[in-house]
Amino acid sequence: MSGVQGLSARELARVRGRLAGFAEEVFVPLARRDQRRWGEVYLRGLMLDGKRKSIEPMAARLGDGDEQCLQQFVNQSPWAWAPVRARLARKLSAVIAPEAWVVDDTGFPKFGRFSVGVARQYCGALGKVGNCQIGVSINAATDEASCPLDWRLFLPAEWDEDAERRAKTHLPDEIRHSEKWRLALEMIDELRAWGLEPPVILADGAYGECSEFRLGLVKRKLDYVVQVKGTVSAYPAETERETAPYSGVGRPPRLRYRSERFSLKQLALAAGAEAATTVRWREGVRGKLSSRFLALRVRPGNARLRRAAGEDELPLAWLVCEWPDGAEEPVKYWLSNLPADTPLERLVLLAKLRWRIEHDYRELKDGLGLDHFEGRSYPGWHHHVTLVSVAHGFLTLERLNPKAHAPA
Repeated sequence: MSGVQGLSARELARVRGRLAGFAEEVFVPLARRDQRRWGEVYLRGLMLDGKRKSIEPMAARLGDGDEQCLQQFVNQSPWAWAPVRARLARKLSAVIAPEAWVVDDTGFPKFGRFSVGVARQYCGALGKVGNCQIGVSINAATDEASCPLDWRLFLPAEWDEDAERRAKTHLPDEIRHSEKWRLALEMIDELRAWGLEPPVILADGAYGECSEFRLGLVKRKLDYVVQVKGTVSAYPAETERETAPYSGVGRPPRLRYRSERFSLKQLALAAGAEAATTVRWREGVRGKLSSRFLALRVRPGNARLRRAAGEDELPLAWLVCEWPDGAEEPVKYWLSNLPADTPLERLVLLAKLRWRIEHDYRELKDGLGLDHFEGRSYPGWHHHVTLVSVAHGFLTLERLNPKAHAPA
């Protein structure tokens, strides 16, 4: 199988035995036999070729499909999704051996007010502001494969006090608005509680530019490579704290950074294009992908980071810039807390690894109906994204090793 696409009836029949075994293993936490049965049916519905992967058309395409039973299983049945995700995450991580965990989010366009978490907000799927839900995910990734490990539904603040919508969507009282970066840290903590450890955390600018997110990773002693804008401020690596002259009156001045801060763009321009090196990081459709990159040691130092450092020096970090040949300035920037002896090639490989998640999000949506769910409830949304992740995980294992699956 070359990709996660809809399977023909013949292709599905060929893998059905392995799928049944996989489903039995992953659905062990489901208490009842009928839940496990309808879980396997739903997986087949997601994988079978068809334009829409909502319950009614899936049930119509399956010989043993039953719309009412599938609706009950996904929208009303009270099975817990976290134990299923935990088994899937452990199994796929053992096979994929991820190079990184990628934090990302994606939009689910929706009509009306009464789908859980829906609001007018920016939706990447639409390319504009529109009615949508936002799902935040943590994904295990290598250049060869990836898999969603955990999910959170972003709840806009307007939902906190809307009792009518909360009741209609079966939203638990304890689920309240929380920033996306907080949801990401919460999932990282949950995954570690499941016995998994991230090699390194990757994220785009929506998370990377958030100082609280980066500080949260440092507090957890985790390595990261995150995209940022060139406007983010930092000190050159050699900058030291200074004490102002003491007048002899009042409290003596404290050590602090008194030198000028610069934007990352300014620091890169000061180093110059001649400091950039050509790096090749992976095979693309037209051959090995390559560009020119510059890496500098800097001290990110906005007010929040200076407060967090307290009496200590601001930590050194890598500034990685992509500066294509002939360009007047860098086109992309990343910050990383990886060690000072990290090779440029590794920094670039990790910075560029997010392509895998963007690729698989398209497959999750186009091939497996990630955003086709027509239910409105909070449990229903979580059940659906969990089942789509299971289907994606199975097909990923088939691509990597079509003969057998590693034990959980």
